[in-house]
Amino acid sequence: RGLGFQLSQRADFMEAEVGLETTVKRPIINTRDEPHADPAMHRRFHVIVGDANMSQLASFLKLGTTSLVLGAIEAGGLDGLPEIADPVREIQEVSHDHLLQHRIRLSDGRRMTALEIQDYYLEAITAAIEAGGLDSSDGGAEQVVHEWGRVLNILGDDPLSLAGELDWPAKLNLLEGYRRRGNLDWDDPKLALIDLQYHDIRPEKGLYHTLVTSGRMRTLVTDEQAEEAVLRPPEDTRAWFRGECLRRFADSIFAASWDSIVFDIAGRDALQRIATSDPLKGTKQHVGAVLDRSKDAAALVDALQPES
Repeated sequence: RGLGFQLSQRADFMEAEVGLETTVKRPIINTRDEPHADPAMHRRFHVIVGDANMSQLASFLKLGTTSLVLGAIEAGGLDGLPEIADPVREIQEVSHDHLLQHRIRLSDGRRMTALEIQDYYLEAITAAIEAGGLDSSDGGAEQVVHEWGRVLNILGDDPLSLAGELDWPAKLNLLEGYRRRGNLDWDDPKLALIDLQYHDIRPEKGLYHTLVTSGRMRTLVTDEQAEEAVLRPPEDTRAWFRGECLRRFADSIFAASWDSIVFDIAGRDALQRIATSDPLKGTKQHVGAVLDRSKDAAALVDALQPES
């Protein structure tokens, strides 16, 4: 199929549009309903075609654009979306097209490139923000839209000029360099090793980290900010409560998951479970004062348990 390089690590392994499986007959969207929250209020949207990105900008755009599109759909602000006739085949065709010229067949017979389809979404999201249909109070939506539009414009002109910002142009640039210097074919095992080494998360081993430390890969946050985020969850979600419980009362915690924390408190026969099924409760504003008043895990559990 021409150039032995793909944009996506997973595209060739997708076999269905939607489905319950994750290891056989892999779907683009997994429909197993595990919301890790109150099932009466939330459903899980599990996109399993997404790649494991190293680029901070790629992760920012991947998550940011998905969030905006879902928000616009929920608000009723996206109508007449381009409907792809055969998503599984097309995602594979696009993956093999590093020139970004493949024209995707739509259900109505039209053909559009992946960039043209994204331009449609970008225009629709921008209109939804301007109409007040999407929350942009923290400036995050505008930042996503700005970077999204900028990247689409550059991809339309010179994709490899994004080698210092996105993963696939960075890897293609590296691999082409090794190919030229070593006169290597695309099926040479050395190139597969380089591909894997790019994604090595160890700073001293990964080629991505080499690009960052040499100033050849853009980052959005500093190492210090990333390390702080590992230790300090966001204060406006249930993750803050879970993190604070682990920080303050680790010796009394039997288990912790998305939707509950289980305490094993000395002197009590039964384990004590605190539900965290609402993603937007358990914030610092919501339970910070209760935590501060609780000298130990027993006091916290007693304060949070409903009176009988």
